[in-house]
Order: sequence, then structure tokens, then C-alpha cells
Amino acid sequence: MTYHKSKSTKRFSFGINRNSTAKQAGSNIVTIATLPSEDSQYAIGQTSLTMTVREAVALRSFLNDSLDVPEETID
Repeated sequence: MTYHKSKSTKRFSFGINRNSTAKQAGSNIVTIATLPSEDSQYAIGQTSLTMTVREAVALRSFLNDSLDVPEETID
């Protein structure tokens, strides 16, 4: 089964490609890319990060644990 999904915001583009039957490298990946913008100090040019789905799950777990804080403690 093949699965592809993508989402873009003003500054980032996110994508996931999964193939449950594929055993070759690169068939199950998550990509995060910056979108160039002239008025943004955060993205000059385009940069992307590609990781395996397993690494993305570890990142999600880290973010869920780290971002689960009361709103009043956020600066």
C-alpha cells in the first residue's frame, strides 16, 4: 500500500511517503523543507531535511513530550 501526503505553510513544506511493501532504502521517508522568502529572516534559500519514518516517530515523541507544557510558561 502506497501513502503520500504533503502540507505547506508560509515557511515550510512537509511531506511523507510510505510504501508498506517496499524493502528498499528511501521508500519510507519524511521531508521537511524551508520555503525561500524575501521578507523572512529564517529562510534564505531552500534547505531540506529528510529522515526515515522511524526517525520521524522519535521526533514526534520528543516534540509531544517537550511541547506538553502549560501555556503560561511559554515566553
